[in-house]
Amino acid sequence: MKLDTIRLIINSSRKFMNIGARQKLWNLLKNFHPPDIAGLINHFTEREKIILLITLHENDNKKAAGLLSEMAAEDAAEIVQQIPIETATKIFHDLPSDDIAPILELVSEELKNSILHSLEKKPTEEVKELLEHEEETAGRIMSPNLYALNENTNVSDAITAMQLEGDVESAFYLYVVDDENRLKGVVSLRQVLFSKPNTPLKNIMTTDVINVQTDTDQEEVARIVADYNLVAIPVTDSQMKLVGVVTVDDIIDVIDQEATEDIYKMVSLDTSDRIQDSPFSSIKKRLPFLLLSLLTASVAPFVVNYFKGTIQEVVTLAVFMPLVAALGGIAGNQTVAIMVREIAVGQTEWISARKALFKEIVVGICNGIVIGLLLGLVSYVLTRNPYLGLVLGLAVITNLFIAALVGTLIPLFLKMVKLDPALGSVNLLTMFTDSLGLLTFLGLGTLFLKYLS
Repeated sequence: MKLDTIRLIINSSRKFMNIGARQKLWNLLKNFHPPDIAGLINHFTEREKIILLITLHENDNKKAAGLLSEMAAEDAAEIVQQIPIETATKIFHDLPSDDIAPILELVSEELKNSILHSLEKKPTEEVKELLEHEEETAGRIMSPNLYALNENTNVSDAITAMQLEGDVESAFYLYVVDDENRLKGVVSLRQVLFSKPNTPLKNIMTTDVINVQTDTDQEEVARIVADYNLVAIPVTDSQMKLVGVVTVDDIIDVIDQEATEDIYKMVSLDTSDRIQDSPFSSIKKRLPFLLLSLLTASVAPFVVNYFKGTIQEVVTLAVFMPLVAALGGIAGNQTVAIMVREIAVGQTEWISARKALFKEIVVGICNGIVIGLLLGLVSYVLTRNPYLGLVLGLAVITNLFIAALVGTLIPLFLKMVKLDPALGSVNLLTMFTDSLGLLTFLGLGTLFLKYLS
């Protein structure tokens, strides 16, 4: 949608909410799909979101359920906790189990139990089973609804069984299991349609099935689906029994969620921080990270204070200090971004990092030489002192080398100790590039002091 259209819809919706014209609000939004409404809802206050969800529920419960499904679980949980439990239960009736579980995980225990008690027996049991798995694993995001038939079933009976089953989450593949429900193979629906009616599924199935287990990290699931161009991937337990399936729409949500988390963590933000939050809420979420940044950034002032005599002798050094630190930080952030991305998609591990490290060091040194020569030339033009240009150029080359080295090693180290590579990378990088960059620059300044004074 165009920006002007979005603004008009938001303003009109807000006006209808304020005057209590919910029927007009419904008439405005009834032709929009849930993803479109989910894109608009973040512009509304908490009260307005509740009014919007209840309005959708009163007129089209499936659209209300679709809206909750499209929203981030944290945002959906906040709204669910503020609407009548009867309304929440009716909306959840039209939500698949794998969309209910992440929302209920975030609400109060009392509300979760009440909703589970009010749901029908089948979805309640499915949701409980999903909640037993760890967060951000295949078991948590999978759907238990899938086509699975015994390997001795023939094609004719398989088609009849699928027709009787109706619509399920994984209408892309037919999974084949043995008598103990262990995954044995997979058959595409195309193979089923074009095979002879009496052919057993075991004769046409593909036995080399790409699958994941319930405890597989959701990022790894997304990587496998992307690498093999799948639209769904089966999930098994430790005994290879088929328990669910993760579909491509869930993978897209995972990719979006993980990318958002990485971006937030790289700039030291809580992943639940939203622009619609109250100032007090955002302060609580951001202040701890700022205090951590204060701690890591406090090393540089000690370095500068140690060389205050040199700075007093050559005040011009103070002019170029921010430049040295900033260039190291920018170059290091570039390396960190590349490394975090490579680790996230499974391309780089500590054991195979030599090539990445060598490449980034070469890039850092080459960029440092080019930038260092340019800055050295600029400083010479400004001060007519070739030694200042030499000091500045060498400091920049050294700091960009440090940025490349540290920017590569920090994410790898965090990954090795089982921490998120994006978490704290920028803070640690800033500590190294600022402190070591200024140490190099002011140390060289002290070394060449008699030529700079």
